[in-house]
Amino acid sequence: MTMIGDDLQHVNNRIAKACVTAGRNAGEVRLLAVSKTFGPDAVREAHAAGQSAFGENYVQEGLDKIEALADLRATLEWHCIGPLQSNKTRPVAEQFDWVHSVDRLKIAERLSAQRPAQLAPLNVCLQVNVDGGPNKSGVPPEEAVALALAVAALPQLRLRGLMAIPEPAESFDAQRELFLRAHAVYRSIGEAGIALDTLSLGMSADLEAAISAGSTMVRVGTAIFGGRARKPA
Repeated sequence: MTMIGDDLQHVNNRIAKACVTAGRNAGEVRLLAVSKTFGPDAVREAHAAGQSAFGENYVQEGLDKIEALADLRATLEWHCIGPLQSNKTRPVAEQFDWVHSVDRLKIAERLSAQRPAQLAPLNVCLQVNVDGGPNKSGVPPEEAVALALAVAALPQLRLRGLMAIPEPAESFDAQRELFLRAHAVYRSIGEAGIALDTLSLGMSADLEAAISAGSTMVRVGTAIFGGRARKPA
């Protein structure tokens, strides 16, 4: 097995162990491999080791990889997980399968209008700012239900759930408390009549706490691919 393959197995073992500890079924939690700043060869290596879902923070970098890996397109699932500006919505709507960072109705409306009719609806998550960080993207928790109702009504989108990136916390309990805030918003949207199935929480350093708090998708980059070698211009 390759180094990336070994690291993928280690992360999947962490997920499985965290699920057992939380009294959950390991099949409830999906792994999203965050491949930002790593080239197509790294994605191809991870895919050969069994990984199919990949997250990209930078739109152009993601588009370049989608093109470079066109031969694998039918077996790859591409997630846009970084902040999304209005002028970048069209290529995302046309090329990606998921967007995790919808925090404004305007962005959702553009994605819906620009999603090609022949493609399946674009899967989207609302990004929620659970800890109030002033420099963080994300809809405030108290505005999330209204945004979810509006997004769920748009054609060519399928609202799947929520994503959050809390500030780093030092202890497991502190991490879990932040993730539970996101879970509370998730429940409130469900109580408003919108069926959700995805709670995108947790990264390399805190995936155990996220799973304990109910995460159904963890976004892991460093623990699979290593430290970031570069940042795209």
